[in-house]
Amino acid sequence: MKILVVCQYFYPEQFRVNDICFELVRQGHDVTVLTGLPNYPSGIVNERYKGFKNRNEKVNGVKVVRAWLLGRGEGIKKLALNYLSFAISSSFKALFIKKDFDLILVYQLSPVTMALPGVLLKKITKKPLILYCFDLWPESIASAGISSFSRIYSILLKLSKWIYRNADQIFISSRLFEEYFNHTLDVHENITHLPVYAEDLFENIKSKKKTDEQINLVFAGNIGEMQSVETIIYAAKELIDDQSIKFHIVGGGSSKTKCEDLVNELELNNVIFHGQYPVTEMPRFYEMADAFLVTLKANKAISYTLPNKVQSYMAAGKPVIGSIDGETQIVINEANCGYCSSAENPIELANNIRKFAKEKDNHYKFGQNSRKYYDDNFSKNKYIDRLNNLLKKISQDGDAKFVQK
Repeated sequence: MKILVVCQYFYPEQFRVNDICFELVRQGHDVTVLTGLPNYPSGIVNERYKGFKNRNEKVNGVKVVRAWLLGRGEGIKKLALNYLSFAISSSFKALFIKKDFDLILVYQLSPVTMALPGVLLKKITKKPLILYCFDLWPESIASAGISSFSRIYSILLKLSKWIYRNADQIFISSRLFEEYFNHTLDVHENITHLPVYAEDLFENIKSKKKTDEQINLVFAGNIGEMQSVETIIYAAKELIDDQSIKFHIVGGGSSKTKCEDLVNELELNNVIFHGQYPVTEMPRFYEMADAFLVTLKANKAISYTLPNKVQSYMAAGKPVIGSIDGETQIVINEANCGYCSSAENPIELANNIRKFAKEKDNHYKFGQNSRKYYDDNFSKNKYIDRLNNLLKKISQDGDAKFVQK
């Protein structure tokens, strides 16, 4: 099967879409990705792709076509220009891309406008369009501080509805997304729950034998406004009296400097920032972790999200401690793999961490439960089999709609 994938982000940027595309090629599919110039999370376009260099390349068997965009930079205005530049440039690029694909798969992170070239190509080629939703729009911008009563929100709500309704099938990464589609976007059919898996390297993590009493808690991933890493820092302040508990923040993002400044302001010596690393170097942090931390802002629609890091944490067979609402809290409680408190509540998070540190006999049980839940619900083999079956059915049915829960 020939598949065109549309996503603003792709290798060397670190998103799960990379591994999914590489795996589809290993499964025998012909995959082309229409994407932008790598600039995430630094905000600066990778030097290798400046000056019209490497706009067409092949990565692990995937044909990559890159459309021009402005780097994210810093601040809302530059981010908006980044989103807009890709939407326009990729739609223009789509007019000239080879149109021999069987279907179009939009791997939709933020912004939803990255789906525009997919909609355009659907209308030109009459090929089925799948929209794989990982970020809810326009709720993502409302959570970033844009009023839901503003004109820009109203415009983006209408645009989002139009984009989603143009999809022949919508894949959702979290069960609770369906509630938002039904009640806010007025989309009720052709929605399929398809949570992603973790990369292979996380399934083979081996915990280091403990030689001391130190408890290492690891947050790994993007440090942005939505991730509410400040909640972890304020929890660390509550636990400053227990020097056996250390917080490790691994990653980069728009809020990293702000979080580092907060640690300095609070004069904390129990929080360590390790910076950003390629995914291939992450196992050493996973091996070191006694438990992983996951946080998000306190927002109903944002809480519908299941961050991809949760699958990675669980694949590694490690306990998970959350300060997060919604889908992730449901998963942690269903799995019985740790503790979870409400979002943006550092006191509750600190209490759960103190409880975890004292109950060392539960650590192994939580880790085993974590891996079992992953194998039962998120395993790569099950995911790839299901994805292949869905793509085959959609391709065979053409633009015919079907419903699969």
